[in-house]
Amino acid sequence: MQALAYARPSSLASDPQGHLLGLETAGGLTPAGPEEHPRFFAGFLRSPQAAARGLLAVADVAAARYHQRTLRASLDPVVTANGDRLRFESFSGCCGVYARLDVLPEGLDGADTGHGTTNVDVNNPLREALSRLAGDDPMHLRVGPDELAVTTLEGPVVEKKVPLPDRWLRGFAESQVVSAGFDLRAELPAAEAVRFLRTLPRAAAGGSSATGRAPLWVVPAGASLRPTTRPVPGAVCLPGPERLAALQRVLRHATGLRVYGPAAHGGAATASAWEVAGPGMRLTLTLSPEPHRGFSGEGGVLEALATDDAAADAELVSALLAWEPRIDTADLAEQSGLTVQRVRAALVRLGTAGRVGYDAAEAAYFHRELPYDAARAERHNPRLGAARALLADGAVALRADATATVASGERRYQVRESAGGVLSCTCQWWADHRGRRGPCKHALAVRMARRARTAPPADRTTDTRTTGGTR
Repeated sequence: MQALAYARPSSLASDPQGHLLGLETAGGLTPAGPEEHPRFFAGFLRSPQAAARGLLAVADVAAARYHQRTLRASLDPVVTANGDRLRFESFSGCCGVYARLDVLPEGLDGADTGHGTTNVDVNNPLREALSRLAGDDPMHLRVGPDELAVTTLEGPVVEKKVPLPDRWLRGFAESQVVSAGFDLRAELPAAEAVRFLRTLPRAAAGGSSATGRAPLWVVPAGASLRPTTRPVPGAVCLPGPERLAALQRVLRHATGLRVYGPAAHGGAATASAWEVAGPGMRLTLTLSPEPHRGFSGEGGVLEALATDDAAADAELVSALLAWEPRIDTADLAEQSGLTVQRVRAALVRLGTAGRVGYDAAEAAYFHRELPYDAARAERHNPRLGAARALLADGAVALRADATATVASGERRYQVRESAGGVLSCTCQWWADHRGRRGPCKHALAVRMARRARTAPPADRTTDTRTTGGTR
């Protein structure tokens, strides 16, 4: 857990020129290094009501649990300033919904936007004040005012500590891997977007999302979407439609709805992203494939974590990142001397440290920084640790016919590589998930063993030291 401290609560105060919104920040990372209370933005919002409700929606997701709703999550959103925009991000308490509000350049007015990442305090008094915001009154936004380090308001300084769990880091990493495989599947005008979203079911208070039922799919039908029980061509999975409830906050300001997802394949549920566009902003909710599945356990980053080339490439690529709102992989490839494919693998690995995210609307990665390290991400992926242990114990026996045997306990598992390079296994994990949640530990160990066998001698020595140290 990462403890966060705020000098005082965030607030919305009246000002002769309108409303002044002060979002207090915890320590964050900036181009100049760590700062106690960084300042990223001070200026007016062109559409204050829409932005206020978008921020409330992100806070709603952070405070929600859509599966096993026994406790209320109370976590504060991550904010990143990318030089021309502000991004507010959060995960639900069950880690199955990822929310992001992008306040775009056309939504900001009167100030330069800085660079950096931190957490902002969205407390109950602020939520109530934002909910009451009405009319066209201007609202001034301050994110992390630097004067808080040297001055105080009347009365005692209030300090608030909240935990930012490691699970969020794993969620950030997995959601960007999943989103990078999305394509735009449907686009609805404002009226149809509002009609469709208002017809979706909402879970009862204190209830839990249903599990074990067939996933819901939707398919474009003219300017709208219609539900279907089968993943027909062009269909998008809508797993747990009640998890889109936070979008209701911004419907009155919606200018359209865009839906993203992978190509439908078989009948298995998939993740999807639902983006409501508004004046100068985009609010996106990304849903995990099933309500009871959090992004933190999807396993999409394991291949990148297990690759020594990606580790070295990530070090190189990280030195070239400069808080870009849109990372150009071709440009990074030219600067680094790597192939685009290796740059993408390096970005996946950087995502495990929270250093990059993915914006489906622009089909591009963006730079952020979180107070985590990649080594911690490796420790919190038990399949990776188990695979390294199998490799160190000499449990992997490679064969010349694209198969391998892995000894695990008293059992022997057969791992086979298909024509597309996908590894299948005879273990229960593979039988249950068929590769939809990343490789099992046996397949991962085989992949690592094959790389070690084909690597140059110097690289093999390095790999052996790494494996032994990890175990």
